[in-house]
Amino acid sequence: MKINYQKELDAILAKIEREDITPSLLLHSCCAPCSSYTIKYLSDYFNITVLYYNPNISPREEYEKRKAEQLRLIRSMPVKYEVNFLDCEYDCSEFFNISKGYENCREGGERCFRCYRLRLEKTAEIAKQKGFDYFCTTLSISPLKNAQKINEIGFDIQNKTGIKWLPSDFKKKEGYKQSIELSREYDLYRQNFCGCIFSMNTNGEEK
Repeated sequence: MKINYQKELDAILAKIEREDITPSLLLHSCCAPCSSYTIKYLSDYFNITVLYYNPNISPREEYEKRKAEQLRLIRSMPVKYEVNFLDCEYDCSEFFNISKGYENCREGGERCFRCYRLRLEKTAEIAKQKGFDYFCTTLSISPLKNAQKINEIGFDIQNKTGIKWLPSDFKKKEGYKQSIELSREYDLYRQNFCGCIFSMNTNGEEK
């Protein structure tokens, strides 16, 4: 049975409004286009720090280009609460280690699920270290990403770490469409593959 994670998010946001609080959120971002709508949407409710942890992206030049676009967007986009940025060291071996034996998996399959977990576990680890109230990711905005699996992994990590997972399916409420419009508005670089060498070879698009 599929769960409507947008409804779960709506309930949390309504509670935040009722209680008149501003929780902190460590938001993992895969790229500027995917984060555009997500930041615009959530920055009315949270003090957001964007975490850029994407060891799956190859080559290094692609990684740096996407990171630069992420920073440019954060500095350009008007928001209710200031958005901060937290970078991680680039080490693509972390991705290749979890991909061993899964190199030939179809795009969107088990290799991708392992990649989701790698990035979400790191996000939760940092969130716990730095005392954030919630952790989340922009990944669910993509029509090519499995939002059900992303949220299953997020809740599993929550149960293991005690850090609250913010459920989401950001493609809902025309979030994906709005991300495209915001990408045009801010003239963001939109890559034509997810990020890893396997998606590059299959031209898997994350738009």
